[in-house]
Amino acid sequence: MVPQDSPLLKAARLCLADVRAEETGIEVADVLGYLKHDEWEIALLLLEDLGDAHPQPPEFWSLLADAARRMWLMSDVAWYEWRHDEARNGGIRAELCLVSTENGSRATPIPPSSGILRPMWDIGHLTPAGEPLLTIARLWVEGRDPLKPGGCSAVRLLPLAFEHWRHLRPGDPIMMHERRPPAGRARVIEIMQPSTADGQPRES
Repeated sequence: MVPQDSPLLKAARLCLADVRAEETGIEVADVLGYLKHDEWEIALLLLEDLGDAHPQPPEFWSLLADAARRMWLMSDVAWYEWRHDEARNGGIRAELCLVSTENGSRATPIPPSSGILRPMWDIGHLTPAGEPLLTIARLWVEGRDPLKPGGCSAVRLLPLAFEHWRHLRPGDPIMMHERRPPAGRARVIEIMQPSTADGQPRES
């Protein structure tokens, strides 16, 4: 019997019964089956797949973070907390290429899956004097490899003020600043709108 206070069970109940991860064919019923047999880590991974396949509310990702914390999967806790913040506040996916060290970029790689770095971004806004008006967004490097100076990687951004980023569209260029000149150039891949209580994106 699965405990009724299980965060994984609660997360599964938030998913619509007909939600399916198209690439794998995973359904909510599969998650419940693994939970019944105490396969907690597999159930956690399947719920993440379902969350990727269909927008979920912030509560869903908080429940996954709670489950990962109980299983001492601390790197997963950080990831699910990031996904919670994306669902609550909105986020951006982009392809970021760092400038090489010789051209004035940072001297050290950006570690993957940390979300600690908070660089400034030029997203097209201008000051009254016509200078770029920079805005802050936290940075998460996708994958397992660090992003080295001169290299490129898919990244996720959590803007401090998402409303300032709503004008962006896939394909738009943005620039990362840690100091002058720019430390990196990026191209927007996806705009992730904040979610409503049922996981549907809010309207812009």
